[in-house]
Amino acid sequence: MKLYFVRHGESEANLLHEFSNRGFKHGLTERGFQQADQLGLNLHPIPFKKIYSSPLKRAVQTAETLQQHLNCPLEINDALREFDTGILEGKSDLESWERHKWVFDQWLGGNWEARIPGGESHLDIQARFIPWIESLRQQFTNQNILLVGHGGLFGSILPLIMTNLEFNSLEEIRIDHTMPIIAEARSDGFYCTQWGKLKYS
Repeated sequence: MKLYFVRHGESEANLLHEFSNRGFKHGLTERGFQQADQLGLNLHPIPFKKIYSSPLKRAVQTAETLQQHLNCPLEINDALREFDTGILEGKSDLESWERHKWVFDQWLGGNWEARIPGGESHLDIQARFIPWIESLRQQFTNQNILLVGHGGLFGSILPLIMTNLEFNSLEEIRIDHTMPIIAEARSDGFYCTQWGKLKYS
């Protein structure tokens, strides 16, 4: 089994530098649609069993674009939602982004209970994401599954489900729009075989 994790295409929220992790607003930009379309062309030769998407608009539009190329079912799942930033939702100022970075740095340092007021802790993210990923492993054997989500979510949680990655090793690694991250199910867990342009054997 292989899981293909993909961050959504460029969104309106990215251009606004706005926290937009609730509701159904801020869809893809024209460039974002182009990124999703190109990824669909790149992935077309791979037989996918199913696409799962975050419920946020930018992810859904990315997944729907990919579905046009991959011809497989699409399902929305809350486990792929970007992590809730609480009182920062809708904000775009530098102080808010610094507060966001502080929480992320706390997580990288092992303080998984840290959170933005009104938002999710890392423990909250683990509780909704890790059991769901394990359920996919049990449900889909020897099949390819495409998961469309978000940079913050993937950067904070994927190292915990991949046996060959260290949690703090991704601090300086960006997760670009529509960048593929591939995890292969092995006897001892999921193994990262590709993180963007980085490949692991």
